[in-house]
Amino acid sequence: MKAPVLQDKALGVGPYGAPAGNVILASISQNRYIAFSHIHQGGGITMLRKTKILLVATVALWGLLGAFGNLSDWGETMGAVGAVTSMASFEGGAESWKATTNPAVIWLGALFIILSKLAAGVLCSMGTWRMWQARVGDAAGFAAAKEIALAGCAVAVIMLFGGFIVIAESWFELWRSDGFGGEVLQSAFRYGGFITLIALFVGAKED
Repeated sequence: MKAPVLQDKALGVGPYGAPAGNVILASISQNRYIAFSHIHQGGGITMLRKTKILLVATVALWGLLGAFGNLSDWGETMGAVGAVTSMASFEGGAESWKATTNPAVIWLGALFIILSKLAAGVLCSMGTWRMWQARVGDAAGFAAAKEIALAGCAVAVIMLFGGFIVIAESWFELWRSDGFGGEVLQSAFRYGGFITLIALFVGAKED
């Protein structure tokens, strides 16, 4: 009667009477599965983070290219802003009490657009770099790296919505201009919509 007991002690007995060898194999298999799951999940999160980094980089490029274009063609920029503030692009607009050809107002409008694009480009560029450095870190570190990128997106949306929709369309009634106004407002809405969607996507948690 003692032989089976001695044999069990030699082989080892796992929980519920299972041989220890089977328990060890099951434990190894489980650990491998957990490790594989972590690797797979980590790879998915890393890819998602890289996608967000790339999208922020496109906003940075949009801002920097836009600011460069407005600066390099300063005369056209001033002319476009002046056409909005003078309200001369539609019939009867120039006679409105809101219309103005004041050079200071036109300068401020042009500088507001250029500086906003430049700020958005610089902030999103810095955000791209910080997010890239934090791409393999923990969730808190990557979330902190997003903040400056989201600030850049916010600057761009404020300029597009506040400058074009609120001031140009609502105050200077750019919506009444059939040709010039439609193109400008559609572009502002398209840019603002895309950047807003990017900001919402980037700001969402990955895990």
